[in-house]
Amino acid sequence: MKIFSAPQIKEWDQFTITHEPTSSLDLMERAAEKCTEWVVQNKPSEHYKIFCGKGNNGGDGLVIARMLADQQKEVDVFILEFGKSGTDDFQENLRRLHNTRAIIHFIQNETVFPDLKNDDVVVECLYGAGLNRPLDGLSAQLVQHINPSKAAIIAIDVPAGMFVDSSSVSNTIIQASCTLTFQSTKLCFLVPENEQFTGDVVVLDIGLHKNFDPKSVVPFQLVDAALAGKIYKPRKQFSHKGSFGHALIIGGSKGKMGAALLASKACLRSGTGLVTASVPEWGLPVIQSAVCETMAITFEDLDIEKWDRYQSVGIGPGLGTEPDASDLLKKCMASFKKPLVIDADGLNILSKNPKLFELLTAGSILTPHPKEFERLFGPAENDFVRIDLALQKAAAHQIIIVLKGHHTFIACPAGNGYFNSTGNAGMATGGSGDVLTGIITGLLAQGYQPEDAAIFGVYLHGLAGDIAAGEMSQEALIAGDLVQFLGEAYLAVSNPVFQNQNVSNI
Repeated sequence: MKIFSAPQIKEWDQFTITHEPTSSLDLMERAAEKCTEWVVQNKPSEHYKIFCGKGNNGGDGLVIARMLADQQKEVDVFILEFGKSGTDDFQENLRRLHNTRAIIHFIQNETVFPDLKNDDVVVECLYGAGLNRPLDGLSAQLVQHINPSKAAIIAIDVPAGMFVDSSSVSNTIIQASCTLTFQSTKLCFLVPENEQFTGDVVVLDIGLHKNFDPKSVVPFQLVDAALAGKIYKPRKQFSHKGSFGHALIIGGSKGKMGAALLASKACLRSGTGLVTASVPEWGLPVIQSAVCETMAITFEDLDIEKWDRYQSVGIGPGLGTEPDASDLLKKCMASFKKPLVIDADGLNILSKNPKLFELLTAGSILTPHPKEFERLFGPAENDFVRIDLALQKAAAHQIIIVLKGHHTFIACPAGNGYFNSTGNAGMATGGSGDVLTGIITGLLAQGYQPEDAAIFGVYLHGLAGDIAAGEMSQEALIAGDLVQFLGEAYLAVSNPVFQNQNVSNI
C-alpha cells in the first residue's frame, strides 16, 4: 500500500471527483457517512460535541453533525470563527445543518469555550491533513482546552496540529483516543513521536478511485498482506533441502547462548534447507541438544571452512564485543562476499569500528533498534530526521537498514522505504530481534533478494507475534513463541483470502 503525502492525498480526491465522476460535496458525504457509522457503533452517546474549522475538514464535521442529528442524537457544533467564510463545501453543509436539530455555536474567543463532561464524545474536525504551520492563537487555546477533558476525543483525518509529512514535535496537538483517517494510512501515523496524539488509528475506505497514480514520486509503502503475498515464494514439488540454501548463524558468548539458539531456530523455521551455527567451543553441546536440526561448528573452525558453501550469514546475536568477537566480525566481512545480516553485538562492534563499513558487501542488511542506530549513525532530533538519515546511510553504503520498532522501517539504497503493518507490544521482550535475524538470514539463503528478504522477514516476524499474542496475550509472549507461530504466519501469507485483506487498523 502506497503512503501518499498530503499534496498527493488532495490530488487523489480531485482525481476521484474528475474520473468517477462525482462532486466534492458527494465525496464529503461519503467520508462523513463512514465516520458516523463508526462513531455510532464504537462510541455510542446521547450527546456529541463537534469542533469544526472552516475548511473541508470542518465540512466533514458538519456532515457528521447532520447525520448524528438525523439519528436524534443531541449535537452541539462549535465553529472556529475567524471573520471569513469557509470553503464552498463548508458553507453549503453549514446551510444544510441549519435545517436539523443540531445546535450551532461560533467560537470568537476563549470565553465561549464549552464545558466538556466525562460522558461527552468530542469529534474534532479543525484542520485535517492540509495543515502546514503550527497552531497558534485561538486554535491552540481551543486544543489546550479540549485535551485535559475526560471526554472521548475522536480526530477526523488527522489530529489538529499534526503535520502529515514532517515532525510535529513541540506543536500544540489534539490528544485523540482514536483517529479516523481516509482510504490509506499516512506517514505521521507510523512514527513513535505521534503515538500519544493519535490513539488508535482506523482507516476508513471512502471509495477513492483505484486507478489514481500521483504525478510525483511515492517513496514510502506500507507492507501489508498483499505485498507480502507478492514476495512469498511457494515451494516446488520436486524441491530438496539443497533447493533452500545453507545458512550460517554466528553468535553466542558466555551468558548469551540463548540469542544464538533463537536465531538458529528461527532460521530453520523460516524454511532454510540447512543451518549451521558457529558458537564458542563450550557452546557446542548446548546448541546441538537444544536445536538438534542445526549443524554446529566452533568459531575456530571457521578458519578452515569454505565460506562459499553458505548462501547467507547472520552474525551478531549474543556475540559479545570483546576483541575476539571484533576480529571474528572483521574476518567474516572480509571473507564472505555475499550480503550479510548483522544484528545486536555485530552492530555494536561496527559502531566502534566505522572503517569496517568499507568491507560491507552491497545488499547487506543491518537490523538496529533505535539506540543501536544512534550508535551507528549518530543522533536524530526527531523520527522524521531519523527516517531521512536511514535512507541516506542506506544509499551511501548500498545496504538495507531495518530500523526496528512498532512500525519497523526498512530503508533501501534506492531511496525508497517500507513501514511494517504487523507486530505488537508483546514483542518488546528479550530475544525478539534474534528471531528476526534468523528469519531474514534464512530467507536470504532460500534465494530471496536482500530487499525482499528484509521486507518479508519483518512482516512474517510481526505476523507470528500477532498470532502468538492472540493465543496467549501480549503480556505472556516470549521470543520463542515467535518461532513457534512462524508456521501459522506462513499459512496465513500463502492464503489468497488473507492476501486480499485491507489494513483497517494501524
